[in-house]
Amino acid sequence: MAHLRGADPVMRRLIDSVGELGRRGRRPVDRDDHYGSLVRAIVGQQLSSKAAYAINARMLERFDGRPPRPREILDADPEELRAAAGLSRAKVGFLRSLAEHVLAGELELERMDDLPDGEVIQELVAVKGIGEWTAHMFLIFHLERPDVLAVGDLGIRTAIRRAYELPELPVAGEMERIARPWRPHRSTACRFLWRSLDNEPA
Repeated sequence: MAHLRGADPVMRRLIDSVGELGRRGRRPVDRDDHYGSLVRAIVGQQLSSKAAYAINARMLERFDGRPPRPREILDADPEELRAAAGLSRAKVGFLRSLAEHVLAGELELERMDDLPDGEVIQELVAVKGIGEWTAHMFLIFHLERPDVLAVGDLGIRTAIRRAYELPELPVAGEMERIARPWRPHRSTACRFLWRSLDNEPA
C-alpha cells in the first residue's frame, strides 16, 4: 500500500478515498485445492455473486458437500448434473473439459505453485471455457500472486477510466503503461480499483 501511494499520485488519491482493504478470509484447505477453485471459477463465470454462490452450493450438495473430483464430473450424466446444479450445457462442457485435461495429465495442477504467471495462464487457457480473465482471477485470488494486472476485467477498465479521467475505456496496452509504476503490486492495485466501484469479485 505504501508503494502504491508513493509511486502514483492518482492511486494515492484512490486509496485515500476507498480506505484500506480488508483481509480475504478463506478456509486453509482451499489454498491447496486448485481443481476445486477452477470448478468454482467456471461455475461462477458471467454470473452475479449471489447467483454464483447459489449454484456452487447446489454443486456441493450434489457431491456430498465438497467440490467434485475430475472422475466424478466425467462419470456424472451431463443432463442430470446440469439440472441438479442449475448449470448451463456450456458450463457442463467446460467442467468436463477441465476434468479431461487433468486426468490426461495435460493440466498438472500440482505444478501451478511453482510456475511463472505467464505459464499458469498458458496452461489454463488451453482448457475449453477458461479464458484469460478466469486465469487472472485464479492467479490473484487463489494463488495469491502479487503482480497480476487483470487487463480483460471490465471493472478494472472502468475504474482506471474514472480515476485517470480517460475519454474512453483503456485497452490492454494503455492499462499496462498506466500500471507500470504499481509493479510489483499490481494485484493489490486491482483490488483498490475494484473497491472504488464496490464490485470486487466474490
